[in-house]
This record gives sequence, C-alpha cells and structure tokens, in this order.
Amino acid sequence: MGKLTVLALRAVMVALHAGAVLAQAVMVAMLTGAMEENLFADRGTPVLVITVLGVVTVQVVLVCVWRLVTMAQRGTVFSHAAFRYVHLVIGAFVAAALLVFALGAVLASSEVVPPGVVALLGGVCLAVFGVALIVLVLRMLLAQAVARDVEASQLGAELAEVI
Repeated sequence: MGKLTVLALRAVMVALHAGAVLAQAVMVAMLTGAMEENLFADRGTPVLVITVLGVVTVQVVLVCVWRLVTMAQRGTVFSHAAFRYVHLVIGAFVAAALLVFALGAVLASSEVVPPGVVALLGGVCLAVFGVALIVLVLRMLLAQAVARDVEASQLGAELAEVI
C-alpha cells in the first residue's frame, strides 16, 4: 500500500470516528429532548439505546479497519491474526443490521413515524446485512490468500533445502 493512500484512509477514519463521537453526543441530547417533549413517549429509551449502540458498531468497524490497514502496511495482513479483525467487522455489521431492524420495530408501533420511514429502515437493514455478507465473501478470499501464502512459504523452504 502506498503511504499516501494509507495516510488518506487514516485521515478519513479519524474524521469518521470523530463524527461518530459527535453523533453520539448530539443524538443523546436530541433524543433526550424528544423524550421530554413526549414525541416518542415510552419508546425514547429504546431508540436512544439502539442509536448509541449503532454508532458503537461504526466505531468497532473503524478500529478494525485501522488495524487491518496497519497489518497491510507492514505486510502481515495475510496471516491468521487478520481473521480476528475481519470477524469483528462481520459481527459489527450483523449487529448493526439487527439494530436497524429493532429500530424499525420500535418506531413501527409509534404514531409519530410514518410507515414509509419504517419501510426505509427495512431497506437499510437489508443493505447493512448485505455488506456483512460481502465482508464474509472477502473473508473467504483472505482465507485462500493465507493458505496460498503458507503453501508458498513451505515450497520456498523445500526449494532452499534442495539448493
């Protein structure tokens, strides 16, 4: 990976992480105010918890991608250690999809939220779950690359013995 690419990616991830922290603070303040105005009535606490946990899933993905970029920069991404971070990314996306579904379910029982918004959340849930499946496919490609790397190392060792 090029140094400029890594630097640009890290700058974007830092900005996203800062935005996620800001979003958590703003959403807590907004939803707390909405609960005081009885806009969500008894649904305010679940919406608040789901929102904060949703932002946490974004932060988990950002940290894992940071670690994977570091491994790629060092040339160690094709190792078994990378699977830990890939599994966390998959889990975070699945958790995010479930949180979006839960948000839709909570908001569906509210008279304040139009049905179109709930349907839109269903589409977002499906899209986020689709991203989890894409990362799962990429995990399978990583597994193949690691296997090939191990095989190449073994063949190199055998060739070194012959020579």
